[in-house]
Amino acid sequence: MTDWPGLPVAPLLAIVAFAAATLAAVTGFGGAAVLLPVLVGAFGMRDAIPILTVAQLIGNGSRVWFNRREVDLKVVLWYAVGAVPLGLAGGFLFAVAPLRSLERVLGVFLILIVVWRRRPRRREPRGFPVQTFAAIGAGSSMLSAVVGSVGPVMAPLFLAYGLTKGAYIGTEALATVVTHMAKLVAYGETSVITWRDAGIGLALGPLMVAGSYTGKRITDRLAVRTFTILIELTMLVAGAVFAIRG
Repeated sequence: MTDWPGLPVAPLLAIVAFAAATLAAVTGFGGAAVLLPVLVGAFGMRDAIPILTVAQLIGNGSRVWFNRREVDLKVVLWYAVGAVPLGLAGGFLFAVAPLRSLERVLGVFLILIVVWRRRPRRREPRGFPVQTFAAIGAGSSMLSAVVGSVGPVMAPLFLAYGLTKGAYIGTEALATVVTHMAKLVAYGETSVITWRDAGIGLALGPLMVAGSYTGKRITDRLAVRTFTILIELTMLVAGAVFAIRG
């Protein structure tokens, strides 16, 4: 572990991990976009993503627990149909993938999603068959295994299905747990993740749980419209981060 100019890395990681988990608990995503740049600066890209995966597994698991009464299990089951095999494949691809160009494409894509959602239209599209989540799980898990996390890509799809607030946060979190578990299996098989990576990710776990609890308290007090606007603003920021960093 190295130090950033003027700052010890451990305290910086602790602060950013808590802030990232709080943000993710409010918006359902965005935590990885906040935490990943710090992890990359401290450990490099190849170690940062496995560390992030372990930390995010704990953070998402805690969000599932805090929103457990609102989780839509049917959505998660269909999501897992595509997420498990493609998450495994993406994990193997990560071992050899050129990451920067993929991040840049992802960043531009996130910004375009918000632009598309805000375009003038006569009627807001709402709802689609739950079976569609098999394809959503396949695509998002493959991309997540390579660039760390794609919560902003998943967000508009879960929202379009009709999930909001606790139902959205908990369902998306459980779906992401499925993705992270598949990724970790592949990372382990390709020796991408080390015991040190796993230990650092686990050490960040309690901070992720604390942030999830804080975010849940904030979410319970948000109006749906405010909640949706906050998600879109986070998507714009996350898209800019990915595009610039790539």
